[in-house]
Amino acid sequence: MAEVLRNGDPPPASPRAGERHPPPGHEGPARHASPHEHDASPRRDAGHDAEHDAGRDAGRDAGRRWWLATAALLGTVLLASASALVPIPPAPPNRITGIAYAIEAGQDQPGWRGGGIPYSWGGGHDDLPGPSFGTCLGYQGAIRPCPATRTRGLDCSGLARWVYHLAYGRDVLGRGNTDDHVRRLKRIPAAAARPGDLVFYGKVGKRKISTHHVGIYVGRGKMINARRTGTEVRIDRVAAVRGFAGYFRYL
Repeated sequence: MAEVLRNGDPPPASPRAGERHPPPGHEGPARHASPHEHDASPRRDAGHDAEHDAGRDAGRDAGRRWWLATAALLGTVLLASASALVPIPPAPPNRITGIAYAIEAGQDQPGWRGGGIPYSWGGGHDDLPGPSFGTCLGYQGAIRPCPATRTRGLDCSGLARWVYHLAYGRDVLGRGNTDDHVRRLKRIPAAAARPGDLVFYGKVGKRKISTHHVGIYVGRGKMINARRTGTEVRIDRVAAVRGFAGYFRYL
């Protein structure tokens, strides 16, 4: 195929079975030229040949362009098909997301001997970060009676506080709730969000802040969070919680 595209003209056809090419000088009986052929001028013949060659070259160029375009399109289709078959790996964990993944997987951590960590309203807000018994003050969960005071675990902001404490080596977010935490952070455009940022829900304005949930962003539209009473620390889609308020980063 490459040779045909480069030279343009196909190789000469082989004689069919039973046929022979006449030897040189024996091309068959002579043919008498017609009066019209004798009258043709050399200039007109040269122009006709040039026009014929130009048409042939134009056709050959058009054919080459068609083949190149077809090959490029085929390559694009094959590349897209191959990409669809190869799974895209998750973003590599940094220190924050690595700790969050370990907690979600139930691995041992300072202050926790391993296993899934249950949600506990107000859990994680003792003097030291980490799982703790919660409180029933302000509890609005569906499970009744409130189990927080007898459940050692974390709520959403308690999880974020503990993960950041383990990652930074100090209590950078403090004991407060999500409203208090978001004030310590800087809003990041969604296009610039990266694993380890915190994603908040509610309303975060210049004059008023009213948030109700936070998760640790781990990339690919997902977060690790303590979702609600009756669940353990887990991975959810960022879009699974209503009231998205934005991504925030500790600087």
